[in-house]
Formats: sequence, C-alpha cells, structure tokens
Amino acid sequence: MEVWGATDRGMVRKQNQDYFGKQELPGRQLLAVVCDGMGGSRSGDVASRLATEVFMQDVEHSAHPKMDQPEIVRMLVAAAKSANRAVYEQSQVSPDFAGMGTTLVSVFLQGSDAYIVNVGDSRCYYISQDEISQITEDHSVVGLMVSRGQITEEEARSHPNRNLITRAVGTEPGVECDCFHLRLDKGEYLLLCSDGLSNMVTKPELLYEVSHGGSDGSACRKLIDIARRRGAPDNVTAVLLRY
Repeated sequence: MEVWGATDRGMVRKQNQDYFGKQELPGRQLLAVVCDGMGGSRSGDVASRLATEVFMQDVEHSAHPKMDQPEIVRMLVAAAKSANRAVYEQSQVSPDFAGMGTTLVSVFLQGSDAYIVNVGDSRCYYISQDEISQITEDHSVVGLMVSRGQITEEEARSHPNRNLITRAVGTEPGVECDCFHLRLDKGEYLLLCSDGLSNMVTKPELLYEVSHGGSDGSACRKLIDIARRRGAPDNVTAVLLRY
C-alpha cells in the first residue's frame, strides 16, 4: 500500500482552503483525508484543517488490527461526527468563523478492503489500468440535477451553481455522511480530490495520468498542473492511494 498527495492554491484564489492528511497505521491499515473549506478568507482554511486533524486523530485512536466491516463503518461515521462537532463549535467562537464548514472525503484501507466516507462534493474515484468510476455521490445542487437527469456530468462541471453544496461538515450541530466499501486488487488505485480538480480535469484524463502517466509519485502533481494550465479558479487537491 502506498499513498501520495499534493495541494495547490490555484491561479485565482489568494488562499488555499483545501487541506489533506495521510497516515499509515499498524496492521496493514492506511488512512487518507481531503477537505475543502468554505466560509470566507478567515475561516475556510480553519474548517478544513480542523476537520482533517480531528477526523484523523479519532480514527488513529480507534483503529486496531482485524477490525470487521461494521466496526470500521461505525468508526468512520463517529470520526466524521467528531469533526463536524469540532468545526461547528469553533464556528460559534467568533463572528470571523460564523458559517464556516468543509467538505470531507476519506479512505480507510485495511488490506484489500477500502472504506470510503464523504460529506459534500469532494470525490473518491476508483481507477484501474483501463477503468475509472466515481465512488462517492456529490452532495451538491448540480449533483442532484445530474442524478435526476436534468443536466449531464459535462454540463455540471461548468454550471453556475456548481459550488453550491447541500451537505457539509460543521455548518449544523449534526451531520449525515455516506459510506462505501469495495475491494481492491493489486495495482488498483483510489483518488481523493477536491472539486478544484474534478471541475477542471476530465475522467479520461484522470485515468490516463494515474494509470499511464509515469511514476506514481508524480501523478498528483501532474493532475494539478493540468488544472492550473486551464486557469484553476479554485484550490486543487489530489491524494492517490495504490493497493
């Protein structure tokens, strides 16, 4: 199991409000998280960093070798709720933090079993040598429109409401998250990313750069560079895991 990550301010934003974390754990376990903060220049970065750190600390303290599937799901949901509580409580401390929140997408890998949890529109993709599929579902206005057949995925990438999310960490006292499970074969990948990447780089391009684009350690940076060459109006983050 290997993991790489990179983040970039992009070409327009003055501040990077994305944040990511990755950690190898005992018992052939691996954890990775991507958060995309919101709430203005004084609080989006606080929300994403706090959510990432609290989520990872919760998992690191709870994880142990040979966990079964229900136990892992409960652990990830509890960690997401802890992150939500921490961000929400921080948002009450000062007017500077009012209304802040963040997306969250995470992968917990135990052997070949991958467990994904997400809130918001940061994504997890499964990638093999010749296939890519989106595992998570976007909690966003355009995500709902795509699911209803009102617009296409391509139209969603440039839709004026593409930044409006319907679920976030820290904006309310409680949070609901989605959980997914899949098994990986050797050489297969999971890609976590903020919408700053998924709005600028197509799925075929993600597939090519990860599976055919050269050394694994440079794939995240190459994907970010593509987004930057296209103007990168948002912060851009990519974390790549290989089983």
